[in-house]
Amino acid sequence: MAEPIKNKRPDPAVAPFVSISPIYPAVVTAQQDLACDHELTILHDAEDLGGGVTAASIFAHDPRLVSLIQGRLGSLVGKSSGYIESLPAEVKRRVSGLKGIQKEHSKLEAEFQEEVLQLEKKFFAKFTPLYEQRAAIVNGKTEPTEDLVKAGEEDEDKAEGAAVENKGATDGGKVSGIPEFWLSAMKNQISLAEMITDRDEGALKSLIDIRMEYLDKPGFRLIFEFAENEFFTNKIITKTYYYQNESGYGGDFIYDHAEGDKIDWKAGQDLTVRIEQKKQRNKTTKQTRIVKKTVPTESFFNFFSPPKPPTDDDDEAAEDIEERLELDYQLGEDIKEKLIPRAIDWFTGEALAFEELDEEDYADFDDDDEDDEDDDSEDHDDEDESEEDEEDGSKPKQEPSECKQS
Repeated sequence: MAEPIKNKRPDPAVAPFVSISPIYPAVVTAQQDLACDHELTILHDAEDLGGGVTAASIFAHDPRLVSLIQGRLGSLVGKSSGYIESLPAEVKRRVSGLKGIQKEHSKLEAEFQEEVLQLEKKFFAKFTPLYEQRAAIVNGKTEPTEDLVKAGEEDEDKAEGAAVENKGATDGGKVSGIPEFWLSAMKNQISLAEMITDRDEGALKSLIDIRMEYLDKPGFRLIFEFAENEFFTNKIITKTYYYQNESGYGGDFIYDHAEGDKIDWKAGQDLTVRIEQKKQRNKTTKQTRIVKKTVPTESFFNFFSPPKPPTDDDDEAAEDIEERLELDYQLGEDIKEKLIPRAIDWFTGEALAFEELDEEDYADFDDDDEDDEDDDSEDHDDEDESEEDEEDGSKPKQEPSECKQS
């Protein structure tokens, strides 16, 4: 439906792919020129390596050659080999005719994507009453009908169903709706679970609904509705994804950027920052004081402050920004295409059976959590023990510290 990132740079560590036809002669010529440029160096290296020298051994012995080949081949991508220009006039005329046919095809592709979007909007209007009914049950405003309950139990094991029914009877029916429905569903969706910290859970427990809406132009808006809570005053927090006006290759919509609402945090409750404390001691007076500093920290609510696309002046950071943009876009798509339509399956965990995830994904996720907690603890200890000189210009004597690997 959409292309994630426009003009995403290829991995510089991988040699670009070059088609072998019809620009194969250009590749051969470039390789021959390259061989000529370094013939003496390669021969010298071959003599040093002894008999039975292979291309692999030469490349391993001279990584400069590999780098130069990658650069030379990369410069050929998208360039003509002269083959088309050398064709007879009548053949070139036919080639131009085929390009004209392709333009007509591209117009139909763009028309197809537009009609797909309109079809999505048509059925979204039919889904909306179901989402509203789901929200009413989740938040205890209504109870499901017997027909709905029976339809939901059709595929359940009878013994399991009886156990659930008995448990409900012992609870006395005092629980309203389904507590922590959206938090539980999000924690079962791996890409979202990786963003949710322990601190975030307190705020996400007050999340009462997640829904979306289409924009008048290509794009969509995610809507998060919260009950009254101790963290922020917003009842609604939205994030909007915009596509470019022109279509991409194949007629797909091209993702442009996203914008999120500003969160009105209550005093001292901002989950996207943490307070660092440093103990400072004056060497002259021996008095100490505590200095507090606010620093950014990981939080799901950073989702509402999306990264901005890189500019021409951000070449060094462009690759990192593009990766963050792609991740941000994918998270929005996961919420729109997976979480909202099948929230109950994520709540129960049944949706995980349809996700292509390896066991290592879960193991790595758990290990990362433990490592992060250890790192945070070590950093906090270091900050509490740091001492700085306040008045005189001399550097305070530093106590030997344990070497910690970050």
